[in-house]
Amino acid sequence: DVQLQASGGGSVQAGGSLRLSCTSSGFNFDDYAIGWFRQAPGKEREGIACIGVRDGSTYYADSVKGRFTISFDHAKNTGYLQMNSLKAEDTAVYYCAAGAHTMDLGTLMQYSTFGMSYWGRGTLVTVSS
Repeated sequence: DVQLQASGGGSVQAGGSLRLSCTSSGFNFDDYAIGWFRQAPGKEREGIACIGVRDGSTYYADSVKGRFTISFDHAKNTGYLQMNSLKAEDTAVYYCAAGAHTMDLGTLMQYSTFGMSYWGRGTLVTVSS
């Protein structure tokens, strides 16, 4: 049973930075894409970034483009989401998920309920203004 784990959340002031990690013991991400999602209280889940692990292709939602950077470290088998210039509206529970990289990343994120096979528990990010 594949288990993903998102970590690295915390509390930070507006303008600050955090780096989230996505790990899974024993799971080979090579043919997968890793997506990051977030859900704020009372709001729908939002897909914010995705990376094709094998080819390094990336996708960003407009809400985070230019501020967040997604990456994958093959040596550590770990995905990362570097979040800079954080805003109060970035406050949410952040999740990582993995899905087979069989379509363009934008489509994979749009249809994440079907495209993402494995989800991790979230990590809370709180940004104070």
